[in-house]
Amino acid sequence: MSIMRQGLFSPRKLVRKFSPAMRPRAAMVHAQRLASPLPVPVKTGETLGRIGPLEVRMARNFKEVKKAQRLRYEVFYEEMSAIADAHTLATRRDADPFDAYCDHLLVVDHASQKRNKLGRLKPEIVGTYRILRQEVADRHGGFYTAGEYDIQPLIDANPDKRFMELGRSCVLKPYRNKKTVELLWHGIWSYVLRHNIDVMLGCASIEGTNPDALAGQLSFLHHNARAPENWRVRAVEDRYVEMNRLPAADIDAKDALRALPPLVKGYLRLGAYVGDGAVVDHQFGTTDVLIVMPVSELNARYVNYYGADASRYSS
Repeated sequence: MSIMRQGLFSPRKLVRKFSPAMRPRAAMVHAQRLASPLPVPVKTGETLGRIGPLEVRMARNFKEVKKAQRLRYEVFYEEMSAIADAHTLATRRDADPFDAYCDHLLVVDHASQKRNKLGRLKPEIVGTYRILRQEVADRHGGFYTAGEYDIQPLIDANPDKRFMELGRSCVLKPYRNKKTVELLWHGIWSYVLRHNIDVMLGCASIEGTNPDALAGQLSFLHHNARAPENWRVRAVEDRYVEMNRLPAADIDAKDALRALPPLVKGYLRLGAYVGDGAVVDHQFGTTDVLIVMPVSELNARYVNYYGADASRYSS
């Protein structure tokens, strides 16, 4: 493990220095398995947490998955610069074959009701995350992330650990605030505990497809958050983009952190590592980096913030 991670200049401490801090908790609880596992979330959409009118839960049916796909379309294709094919344009939904067997985490706003096709009022879906567990991925040809990063050697080297992929995260623009993001992470943490997950991974996106224009951000991540050898994963060879574009001494850490997307900064606060090499995704107009988060390595401060039993926002 590099001195940047161990000491004063670890990415966690840099992010805390230049980002708004969460409220501290009195005790520090480490990420350990519960003696009595919580029940597995049911498909009927059991509530995982709530803040006022905002609720986090799993999608109840495919109708709700389609609403999440419409939200993704609005964010990725209408607000950002993703390029839609004819089918995506016609349906106005961001969808792929993985959606059929992934779990879909939702944040719904009960104060914002919208009428469905039958004229019934339903709470609006304002945030979503797509989740794929290893045992489900194994039955359906693997993880989505494998198209960008060679993750199989890492999985094979850890046969005693359960992996989980996070992806397709987005939040409706008016809801991009601390409250919504905390609910999403509360839902993810509940899911991790209930399914005894050991490692979370997935791609995080930086807007833009010119790596030279993103040199400060990519180089900062390379020098300060690159995974140690036992957790390191390399981008697939035909898509590999060098992240080490600037010497460490030439990087302004404050500027680099300011430029990084909030989601990436959030991952760093949790104690995540990044993979070796970036990948340019021309369809979505982004440059992707791999995020690897072993549960045992998560920042105890944030584990305790959400509760070792995911009780902070439980209803």
